[in-house]
Amino acid sequence: MSLAARPGRFGSRFHNALYEMLGLDFVYKAFTTTDLAAAIGGVKALGIRGCAISMPFKEAVIPLLDRLDASAAAIDSVNTIVNDAGHLTGYNTDYSAVAELLNRAGIAAATPFVLRGAGGMAKAVAAALRDRGHRSGTIVARNEGVGRELARSYGYDWAPEAEGLDAALLINATPLGMAGADADRLAFSVDQVARAEVVFDVVATPVETPLMQAASRLGRQRISGADVAVLQALEQFVLYTGIRPDDGQVAKAAGLARA
Repeated sequence: MSLAARPGRFGSRFHNALYEMLGLDFVYKAFTTTDLAAAIGGVKALGIRGCAISMPFKEAVIPLLDRLDASAAAIDSVNTIVNDAGHLTGYNTDYSAVAELLNRAGIAAATPFVLRGAGGMAKAVAAALRDRGHRSGTIVARNEGVGRELARSYGYDWAPEAEGLDAALLINATPLGMAGADADRLAFSVDQVARAEVVFDVVATPVETPLMQAASRLGRQRISGADVAVLQALEQFVLYTGIRPDDGQVAKAAGLARA
């Protein structure tokens, strides 16, 4: 199952497609909740094997778990819960997905960046950038306390607004552009995109967010939230089942999930 403020369909379709391909007796359902503690209690009480965690629950869920894996403890953010006989362990597969995509894109560690956001996903991105050796970067967050603390933790600068900030790598780790109330909003201006080299939007739904559309029109290199969604969901699948699908099965499941 998954818990998110705005449940999407990608995770359900991706996981269920792989369960069917591999003949596994699992089912994946997406939910939202106004009572996170009760929802996590239900995971334990009902023996639900695993639960994906999305915005805005990635940090709030931590006190409700029995243990944090190193992947989640390092950044105080959880996107995956595994239930082992009533013992709930929190993991974070966002970090590994982001790091892998930055590596695939061939982005040099010397590349300066602007990262918009200060929540759980922003922490995963900031940690991946730091661990790749990026030294020049700015975290943009309107909440000064949260933004400054995140920037301080990873050795970066803080700014309250993205306006006027240029960098070769622009990263959106906020809901701006996500299906819903913020669907038409750009995380960075068109002028900022034009001056960038690489644009990374962690929003997975829709695939073509306003930011990704702007990057395409201007010929900028893109990294999409859909790519993050596939890689992090694959690692969740492995944690839940102990089985790693082959590349062909993953590609087919991703295609079905996006259809």
